[in-house]
Amino acid sequence: MLLDPRIQPFLEQTGLLMQPGSVPREPEVLLAAMRANDESAKSLAARANELAPVAHVENQVIPGPAGDIPVRLYTPEGAGPFPILVFFHGGGWVSGNLDTHDIGCRLFCRGANCLVLAVDYRLPPEYKFPIGLEDCYAATCWIATSAAQFRGDPTRIAVGGDSGGGNFAAVVALMCRDRGGPSLLFQLLLVPAMDFRITTSSWRDYDGYMATREEFLIARDFYLSNEEEQSHPYAAPSLAPNLHGLPPALVITAECDPMRDGGETYGQRLLEAGIPATISRYDGMVHGFMGMRTVVPIQADQALAEAIDALRTAFAIADNQR
Repeated sequence: MLLDPRIQPFLEQTGLLMQPGSVPREPEVLLAAMRANDESAKSLAARANELAPVAHVENQVIPGPAGDIPVRLYTPEGAGPFPILVFFHGGGWVSGNLDTHDIGCRLFCRGANCLVLAVDYRLPPEYKFPIGLEDCYAATCWIATSAAQFRGDPTRIAVGGDSGGGNFAAVVALMCRDRGGPSLLFQLLLVPAMDFRITTSSWRDYDGYMATREEFLIARDFYLSNEEEQSHPYAAPSLAPNLHGLPPALVITAECDPMRDGGETYGQRLLEAGIPATISRYDGMVHGFMGMRTVVPIQADQALAEAIDALRTAFAIADNQR
């Protein structure tokens, strides 16, 4: 299927439809462009409660392995105890913050009737792999031990994220398994960037749609320090040698996303390991389409509803198994 005709003019107007092989922006220019929306997101976050109200929102600072970690906790209406979604924002590993994903976190909180803990992890290139990732793991451990304080249920914890945050969610699940961390019940992976291979069919077919290979590799090098790290399971979870013992997953992908194949490979490998997983591809969509509600409202809302339904189902199954 071709790119959805509503998306092409949007990409052209925003400069996000690029010619493959074009001269990449200088690293510092690319970094500034990727972070351009981080500050502007504050104005939208200031209106977030009228757009997607929840019962309570609280900013906190929690201890982490490399220093304090800012987090934001969203609480739904009701008495609890509530299940918990720990959410890691996207942004190509190098951008994004609590404000850029504020509306999305509120929608998950309302729709799935769960606590949402959003994590403002440290970003590369200032803080390279695995510093931000360790922030995410530490925040997951923190909410597991602090859940009762916030009317949360420590036996019903899911992790989720989009793009690079989806990578982090899958890796945190691996870390929890490997380190004997919190027992997780679900992975919500939204257009996840799951490895650094640029030889897949999705890169061949959709190079230049939201990202070019050249600029993707620059972002990779912002995040990672050397070639060996590119295949480390905690950097590229779709290449992890062992996926047994992980929680079920929903992997939402976009057909016209160069990073599509990494996410679908991970979902398929979960299935091969006997882990329940759903791979849901949205035809004609691009990376980040769930944030394009003014451009493709039906598909964006459908994907959001699918994600919320998957969370609610996972939380209900765990509740019934008590």
